[in-house]
Amino acid sequence: MRAAVNQASADSLSDLAGLAVPDSYQGVVVRADEADMFAGLSTRDKDPRKSLHLQQVPTPEVGPGEALIAVMASAINYNTVWTSIFEPVSTFSFLQRYARSSELARKHDQPYHVVGSDLSGVVLRTGPGVSRWQVGDRVVAHCLSVELEDPQGHDDTMMDPQQRIWGFETNFGGLAELALVKSNQLMPKPEHLTWEEAASPGLVNSTAYRQLVSHHGADMKQGDVVLIWGASGGLGGYATQYALNGGATPVCVVSSPDKAELCRRMGAELIIDRSAEGYRFWKDPQTQDQAEWKRLGARIRELTGGDDPDIVFEHPGRETFGASVFVAKRGGTIVTCASTSGYLHEYDNRYLWMNLKRIIGSHFANYRESWEANRLIAKAAIHPTLSRTYPLAETGQAAYDVHRNTHQGKVGVLCLADGEGQGVTAPDLRAEHLPAINRFRDA
Repeated sequence: MRAAVNQASADSLSDLAGLAVPDSYQGVVVRADEADMFAGLSTRDKDPRKSLHLQQVPTPEVGPGEALIAVMASAINYNTVWTSIFEPVSTFSFLQRYARSSELARKHDQPYHVVGSDLSGVVLRTGPGVSRWQVGDRVVAHCLSVELEDPQGHDDTMMDPQQRIWGFETNFGGLAELALVKSNQLMPKPEHLTWEEAASPGLVNSTAYRQLVSHHGADMKQGDVVLIWGASGGLGGYATQYALNGGATPVCVVSSPDKAELCRRMGAELIIDRSAEGYRFWKDPQTQDQAEWKRLGARIRELTGGDDPDIVFEHPGRETFGASVFVAKRGGTIVTCASTSGYLHEYDNRYLWMNLKRIIGSHFANYRESWEANRLIAKAAIHPTLSRTYPLAETGQAAYDVHRNTHQGKVGVLCLADGEGQGVTAPDLRAEHLPAINRFRDA
């Protein structure tokens, strides 16, 4: 399969129409019979390298409105880490619930879960009713899976009660040789990027766009001061770019000099190295230290010339949320997703209610926001934050890196692509932006 797809992509992608779809393929899975394997361990001690397996799985039937993709590359997101450590719940409960929703969805309930919510690749087959996409099209996929049958989702597809994240709440995800998606998840592959670069923005880029730029999120405007936690990471790296592109002033919070340097390469000037400056927002697991909140607020005003943040871009969650609410300006906005350090947030409501601040929950992005975010990647206005790429067989190590926060930006995974650097069809545009494309490489 790998050799045939790579040969077709090197010659004519239309040749894929005659390529037989295999009965099975290799995918990275968690297994239902191992869902309790980490029982009794702390979150930090749960090891994705033990739970993520590369195995042969049956190829699913392509139903109406669906597409089967030959996956050239994928990437690691924190939802794959959650799946791999079975937190906060086993994702097999998601698959079982989805399978009960319709006959078409029944195939998602399997004793294995093929994970992954990003991909770049080539359309291999389409199901009945698909007209926009043809076999051989080079595509990326966003991760919004939605049925579009409920009126609640017609204005904003993220509000649909049947909204799910593909590869996390559905099966047949992108960390595999093949992937099954709804055809309305597909978007054109940015022509100046390699397969692995094109696969890496998907989830986090769209998430950052909705969270910061969209009117469904913080609705950032020119001149806003934006505090960005983890500003060189997979999500924060895009938030930093959007703030700079949108005329805002990012205040980038990082945890090392190397990460601070990445922010400077993106064009940010106001940087807080929280490790070097010794911020400790919790005295113990039950008690926050408000003196540290105040120290952070003073440091932000020192950098900005006296301004508090109009927007706080939140995703660490429990560890930082109390400080985020405190430092936001009067009338400011805290926009939050992910909660990678814990879901149970604690903050002093006096600083929210008496200062007229707002907390906005934000989750991935709707169809339009995903297309807009991908369009900016395709126009080279926003750039990938890919730092390292692993082969498919080492996905467990890639997820471990993200779990232990030893990575920078995004970590990619090669699937059917037989090496890095392939898939570019706009070399002149690439050459023009190559330093920006590569700024996270091997960081």
